[in-house]
Amino acid sequence: MLTIQTKYQGEIEVHQEDILTFEQGLPGFVDETKFVILPFAEKSPFFILQSINTHALAFLVTEPFSFFKDYNFKLEDAVLRQLNIQSNQDLSIFVILTVNEPFSESTANLQAPIVLNVKERRGKQIILNDPRYETKHRLLKAAQREG
Repeated sequence: MLTIQTKYQGEIEVHQEDILTFEQGLPGFVDETKFVILPFAEKSPFFILQSINTHALAFLVTEPFSFFKDYNFKLEDAVLRQLNIQSNQDLSIFVILTVNEPFSESTANLQAPIVLNVKERRGKQIILNDPRYETKHRLLKAAQREG
């Protein structure tokens, strides 16, 4: 067990096997290579991507497919190789949220999803070159549209 300081939940203990490695860090945070995904609240679709080394660095994330049913993209072979993704069971996708007031104005960055190999605990934030996706898609507007 490792004790870490978090931005939203104070001091917590995490298992070594729960730590995700981002070999190249995240865009804008290249030195931050170790993160953990923490629940935001019980039964919530939101999670916290918390840096292991910098307690103030944490991102609110969610699995995008619950909010954006048509969200899809093809992972490049280089990403599949880098993360050693062998099957869809190895794969998990998250997007970073920007929380606004009121919360109904919050947005999801669909242009730069976080791709995880959950089996090997490796991750990478990729930048999609797809005109359908931007950095600020209204989260609740999408959920309301989907019903």
